[in-house]
Amino acid sequence: MSTNRQGDIAYEVIRSPRATADIVIERDGRVLVRAPKTVPDEQIEAIVEAKRYWIYKNLAEWRDLNSTRVLREYKNGEGFLYLGRSYRLSLVADQKEPLLLKNGRFCLCRDMVERGAVEAARVAFRDYYIARGTERISQRVQYYAPKVGVTTRKVHVRELGNRWASCSPNGNVAFHWKCMMAPQTIIDYIVVHELCHFHHLDHTDAFWNEVDKVMPQYRERKEWLRKNGAGLDV
Repeated sequence: MSTNRQGDIAYEVIRSPRATADIVIERDGRVLVRAPKTVPDEQIEAIVEAKRYWIYKNLAEWRDLNSTRVLREYKNGEGFLYLGRSYRLSLVADQKEPLLLKNGRFCLCRDMVERGAVEAARVAFRDYYIARGTERISQRVQYYAPKVGVTTRKVHVRELGNRWASCSPNGNVAFHWKCMMAPQTIIDYIVVHELCHFHHLDHTDAFWNEVDKVMPQYRERKEWLRKNGAGLDV
């Protein structure tokens, strides 16, 4: 990956064995150009220049969406998301597990917060989502893979930075643990989206046609994720 600048636009370039180049705005606001290995730098610069208005527009939308990002605190009554529903947090004592979801509440060990271990509390949520997501998302991959017409190997749920999911040429797929904060319909969209990348690595019309075959209502789910993705955090 290389970092470049075209006037006032900073962007990163990722080269891979793909057929076409495209530009995406990552969830952290980075401008990413995904290009074939054979495309020269001068052509990438021309693509960025041609998309200048589109980049400005989408960066403005990104700033608007992230301006309303929810900053959650680890205190009694705070709401944390799981499968699209908000559950109140209760700080409890004498609990063997760091975090449990029971009786309609997230129960977090009180001593974590009292000793100021905020990162440990965040890790407890992350580990909870990973454990539940590994089972649930694996089931959804098994359900949708035949519909998409692909075969997968291992399914991982882990930290993926600013990506919701990724796939590898050997058939492995990975999903961000934050997916488990979204409604099930959105998780299904992310699963189908990623499985369709086994057919097309880019986001051409051919790719979206594959998504549409399996999930005709994908546009609404894609838009939900665009608008609400920044709020899926702990």
